[in-house]
Amino acid sequence: MIEVINIRDKNHGLIPESKASLFFYGDEGNPFLAPRGVHTVDGKLIVADTAQNRIFIWIEMPTSTYQKPDVVLGQLLATGTQRNSGGEINASSLLYPSGVWSDGNKLIVADAWNHRVLIWNHFPTENGQPADVVVGQPTMQNNLPNVKGVGTDASAKNLYWPYGVWSDCEHLWIADTGNRRVLFYETIPTKNYQDADKVIGKNNFEEKDYESENAVWPYSVKVSEDGVLAITDTQYYRVLIWNKWNDAFTKRASAIIGQPNLESCGQNQYRLKPQANTLNWCYDMFMKDGSLWLADTGNSRILFFKNIPTQNNQLADEQFGNINFETIGEHLEVGKENSERLYWPFAVSVIDDELIVADTGNHRIAFYKI
Repeated sequence: MIEVINIRDKNHGLIPESKASLFFYGDEGNPFLAPRGVHTVDGKLIVADTAQNRIFIWIEMPTSTYQKPDVVLGQLLATGTQRNSGGEINASSLLYPSGVWSDGNKLIVADAWNHRVLIWNHFPTENGQPADVVVGQPTMQNNLPNVKGVGTDASAKNLYWPYGVWSDCEHLWIADTGNRRVLFYETIPTKNYQDADKVIGKNNFEEKDYESENAVWPYSVKVSEDGVLAITDTQYYRVLIWNKWNDAFTKRASAIIGQPNLESCGQNQYRLKPQANTLNWCYDMFMKDGSLWLADTGNSRILFFKNIPTQNNQLADEQFGNINFETIGEHLEVGKENSERLYWPFAVSVIDDELIVADTGNHRIAFYKI
């Protein structure tokens, strides 16, 4: 578990302060700006530096506050930050990248505002290295929502604001957020514009309507080692959980985090303050060894569930990154006293004994020993 100590704040009394082992800001001369994605594998650190349209890769975990990346994707220059590298969309460019996944060999990136997912068949080793496969668009030069633009129909091939990706090294799940669904691929695509095999949250690939029993704004999708599937449903302030990932195609969620039932959608359950069982604009979660870590973004905290919930509205076991369960996290005072506090964390990853958080509002990556 995370060690917790208490420090004295002149305005708020005692603050539970998680003992972060490192706050990491990227390249000192070209630091992060609102990073929204983080993933770790084989000792590597992968960060979606979202607001600057690039992916940073460190072959070994950083050990200091600043460290230059080994590889930068999405820009012609390692220090570039422009949308699609200041030119036309291509196999090397990015526009608001979000979710990232890798097994240490393949790399998959949700290139959200280009309405596509990019796949590198072999782990990139060079700056600006082009992707090998594009999902959601017919070519590397297309980037309209659902290929033809806003208001056009979805299909088994198209994407609209895909923010999240996940794989178990065999299958691929994409949170096709703008189409309010999750797409499933039996195998990781090897050709451009490949059809999805199944859809979660819709009766068919063309359906547009949505109901509260399905994810309304699926931002992140994850599958645990033992096959539990979870979808972060941001717009309904909840996480939907299925005990078996195959059940998600035909059955309702078996448990809900953040709401008492499928019909409820209250921000912090309509309370004036957050609680141990409420959520506010949650964007990501991570499951490992039967536990679940949840980025409760709008409340500026991470919630920890020792056991993946099996019933609705379960209380979190711990929170960190804020003062207590009832703190309104948006009111962040600037100052040394609050250096440990998180501010709008968007993504979480866990590897071995370390929790890694994309602390988006503070423009940094936070590392915690667990």
